Amino acid sequence: MEYKRLNKAISETGFCSRRAADRLIEEGKVKVNGQPAEMGLKVTAADKITVDGKVITKEVGNIYLIFNKPVGITCTTDTSIKGNIIDFIGYPERIFPVGRIDKPSEGLIFMTNDGDIVNKILRAKNNHEKEYVVRVNKPITPDFIRRMSNGIPILDTVTEKCKVKQIDTYTFNIILTQGLNRQIRRMCDYLDYEVKELKRIRIMNIKLGSLKRGKYRSFTGPELKELKALIEDSSKTEEASL
Repeated sequence: MEYKRLNKAISETGFCSRRAADRLIEEGKVKVNGQPAEMGLKVTAADKITVDGKVITKEVGNIYLIFNKPVGITCTTDTSIKGNIIDFIGYPERIFPVGRIDKPSEGLIFMTNDGDIVNKILRAKNNHEKEYVVRVNKPITPDFIRRMSNGIPILDTVTEKCKVKQIDTYTFNIILTQGLNRQIRRMCDYLDYEVKELKRIRIMNIKLGSLKRGKYRSFTGPELKELKALIEDSSKTEEASL
């Protein structure tokens, strides 16, 4: 039977990160088989882990959901935060978001209980496309499209070249392969534009499509198969936040 460190076992359930698990263990909130847990303890799949008396280990199949996040919902598993994504969805099993979309933005985000797939999706240097529709506060010019496409200096770096296409006077489509913090908003701000609406409509092969705002659905079999093929060679984690 495979043994693993307790903090790793907790994180793989999707309850929290390893670092947060360490804090919970130090605070005496974690028990294994009814006994207070100590740092460095190793456990197996047969052990019952509880946090504040709640069992977090049970056999649940992998869950993969597509969610259309509304504006005003925060992508956090901290249920003490008002408007958190977990309480909003109200899914019967423990799930967590893959990456983030900032509170004023909306659109496609993955929800899962599979820690392995999260790590692979949140990799850098992998050309995983994320597509957005963005509405700004003033007319878009050819110079704006050109400069957005070729790279903007933000966060002590220059953004990688990306695909930008004008949709109408105030709206454009942008496809990124980076995951810098609030990247699109910062890029627009540098060019003296303010983002009024930002919606993510695609991550890699998965499209938001006609899914209504605030609703979720499971991945289809072909979607999941293609996604796993795309992330197979991912390396070096970098979490996206746009």
